[in-house]
Amino acid sequence: MPVAFQDRFGTQTRLPGVDGPVDFVRLAALEERGLGRVAHLPFSLKVLLESLVRHCNGLEVREEDVLAALRVATAGAGRAEIPFLPARIVLQDFTGVPALVDLAALRAAVARLGGDPARVEPLLPAELVVDHSVQVDVHGTPEALVANMRLEFERNRERYALLKWGRQAFRTFRVVPPGVGIVHQVNLESLARVVFHEPRGDGILAWPDSVLGTDSHTPMVNGLGVVGWGVGGIEAEAAMLGQPLSMLWPEVLGVRLTGVLPPGTTATDLALTITQVLRRKGVVGRFVEFFGPGLSSMSLADRATISNMAPEYGATIAYFPIDAESLAYLRRTGRDDAHVSLVEAYARAQGIFRTDDTPDPLFSEVLNLDLATIEPSLAGPKRPQDRVPLSGLQADLRRALVAPVAERGFGLAPEALGTRVALEVNGRPTVLAHGSVAIAAITSCTNTSNPGVMLMAGLVARKAVERGLTVPAHVKTSLAPGSRVVTEYLAHAGLLPALERLGFHVVGYGCTTCIGNSGPLPEPVARAVQDGALVVAAVLSGNRNFEGRINPLTRAAWLASPPLVVAYALAGTVDVDLTTEPLATDPSGAPVYLAELWPSAEEVRERVALAEDPAVYRRLYRDLDAFNPDWNAIPEASSLLFDWRPDSTYIREPPFLVNLPSLPAPIGPVEDARVLALLGDSITTDHISPAGAIAPDGPAGRHLRSLGVAPRDFNSYGARRGNHEVMVRGTLANIRLRNRLVPGTEGGVTVHHPTGDVLSIHEASGRYLEAGVPLLLIAGREYGSGSSRDWAAKGTALLGVRAVLAESYERIHRANLVGMGVVPLQFRPGESAASLGLDGRERYRVALHDRLSPHEEVEVEARGDGRAPVRFRVILRVDTPAEMQVLRHGGVLPAVLRRMIEPTRP
Repeated sequence: MPVAFQDRFGTQTRLPGVDGPVDFVRLAALEERGLGRVAHLPFSLKVLLESLVRHCNGLEVREEDVLAALRVATAGAGRAEIPFLPARIVLQDFTGVPALVDLAALRAAVARLGGDPARVEPLLPAELVVDHSVQVDVHGTPEALVANMRLEFERNRERYALLKWGRQAFRTFRVVPPGVGIVHQVNLESLARVVFHEPRGDGILAWPDSVLGTDSHTPMVNGLGVVGWGVGGIEAEAAMLGQPLSMLWPEVLGVRLTGVLPPGTTATDLALTITQVLRRKGVVGRFVEFFGPGLSSMSLADRATISNMAPEYGATIAYFPIDAESLAYLRRTGRDDAHVSLVEAYARAQGIFRTDDTPDPLFSEVLNLDLATIEPSLAGPKRPQDRVPLSGLQADLRRALVAPVAERGFGLAPEALGTRVALEVNGRPTVLAHGSVAIAAITSCTNTSNPGVMLMAGLVARKAVERGLTVPAHVKTSLAPGSRVVTEYLAHAGLLPALERLGFHVVGYGCTTCIGNSGPLPEPVARAVQDGALVVAAVLSGNRNFEGRINPLTRAAWLASPPLVVAYALAGTVDVDLTTEPLATDPSGAPVYLAELWPSAEEVRERVALAEDPAVYRRLYRDLDAFNPDWNAIPEASSLLFDWRPDSTYIREPPFLVNLPSLPAPIGPVEDARVLALLGDSITTDHISPAGAIAPDGPAGRHLRSLGVAPRDFNSYGARRGNHEVMVRGTLANIRLRNRLVPGTEGGVTVHHPTGDVLSIHEASGRYLEAGVPLLLIAGREYGSGSSRDWAAKGTALLGVRAVLAESYERIHRANLVGMGVVPLQFRPGESAASLGLDGRERYRVALHDRLSPHEEVEVEARGDGRAPVRFRVILRVDTPAEMQVLRHGGVLPAVLRRMIEPTRP
């Protein structure tokens, strides 16, 4: 805990109903002392308020911070900046490795400046789960799991050696090794405490679990009553080092759920509907909290599925309060009975325990949703918020095939729609066409954490096998459970063999296809897709389907429940209406309809009990090193400082803290800047910093080849995030990026001004940097949506981009830009590059100055050849004074380093 509890508001109270002297911060005492209204607050805000009060020491958290929050909470409106310190940090390896690299670099920098590197130590518990590195290279065989893990270690041994160094070098840094599960499912099933407790003085202090995670889907644990959300790695590092996260006291949208889900629908259908509704509503930067009688019919797993999708609808959190189902889930997953009793006693005493009789909190706004209106659904083909009913998918596909790219279509000419390519895969003949399913993946913690939908998938598979059905040869099938518990209960239910008969063998315990680690398509399929210029599809039970993310050759992707993944694998195409047409014919030639394979609610209920054995959870989470001898074989270094290897292609000391001036330079205007890329709407962090395959002929691929790395050993951008030389070359290198400076092209190319040369974005950046020309990015709405990818901001900074001008930002990426010293600017409402007549060829002046304040308007002047200058004002999207201080230092890491070395300077 970074700061000691001083009880400046007289709130410390003995917790009733537990053994021993357990104390807590009783929020009701604030209201009793006339400091503000507390009882009516949404439960999620009570958790924030408790953290403020408990950490109030006059330094990191001041009394006026608490009082400001109480004023806004009491009034129900207004603005208050608060410093938030979570109970813990959770990381995954793609984002955790660069965070650990930064901590190692910070230690190195402190040592170079004569300070004590041991001062660089996480002050909060930090838990990293290795789950993003396994790829689906091998599938459809019983050997797939072992083969993929072997390849994982061959590619990532150097990264894993860094992680093993980290867990011994830092006292509070824990690593869950490869082969255990996906970070958010492991968090839900094992890591989440719900209530923390720790010895303090002559007793024990209890407080709510809360978490910041370096993955945007951290809100999945909101389903268990834990407040937590995704942040960039640089924000997480600062929090680990005791620097509070500066944020505005949030508005909370209450979503009142009524009714029950109709037969035949799933939690996935509900999550996709909520994603569509709330994305349209607009909840970016807001908390969402669910309430109402509908919660009583929902399992914890169903709640977690909905919470997992919070980034897809833009909410900071998607919170379900602690209630009887939360306690039951803790017991089902093997938590200690005494701890579950403490959770209940604390939540009831603190007023954060929901029952059917609990008065509804007062929300900023309320939205109503009747669960009875939910229908079977998918989402795609390019965005998770684009829900389509199962009955309308075929029509939606056909619309998208011919729709312009600007309308989220594929722009095919009508005469190309009939293209067919015959091929053989492993001696089995098949035919590919537009809409053919190339990938069918049961993947992602979104759904693999939910026993109901996983068992439904197994039941669909078993009924299909009983009818003699097989999956067409062109479909790459995979099963990537979110934890080993899933495999156990599928096997115990007798359903794993049927899934395997259809090719859904376990390929790994990690994100796999959902993160883009789908592996290569079979060579004949890949060749046919390219030769026929086909728009083929991926159907996956994940949360992200941005173009180019799942696989470079699957231009279309639909999110679906696990049983629908099995169904579309059997159909082999999404160009079918599964509500009216057969998905296949059996060996006798009889048509087989989805309704014949769909399990009843009773069939599912009978088997869900098999997933609720606490002994299984205790056994599988008892010794996390037991599943991976390759991990155990990596030697564990015992040094305080990391040994940087100059020949490493995976782990390099980043340049952010090298030769850092002792004082920051004043912020001044950006003069004669050029536009590096002019981008449209919904530019995701996948577009900015891809996580998937590294193209051999791209800047990053050429760099690796120059170092003697063969293309087969490139691994992925995600795995190379510890090497800034690779990552800066991959910035804005997504093969589906469309830069309007180079119309008609895809990929990371741009025009260098004033020469007019068409170059890779990295090459153009190099020219500009050499000439001392500052750079801008211009974009449309929802810039930086998607994963909480700090390299999307780090790479932007290393390319020489001083500022980004966008119509709107996704929360995490905006904060990451500030954290890297890049200025986020926002067009005023109703204005855009197009409305202002900007084409990206202009030279820009941005009137920044050292007295900037949050949300100040800044003048921009664009001067084009032969045209009158265009002058307009933009909004500085630095949201708090603390963020302004970070920007003045040029980023979070320089700010932390200067703070650490200040006492050591002569």
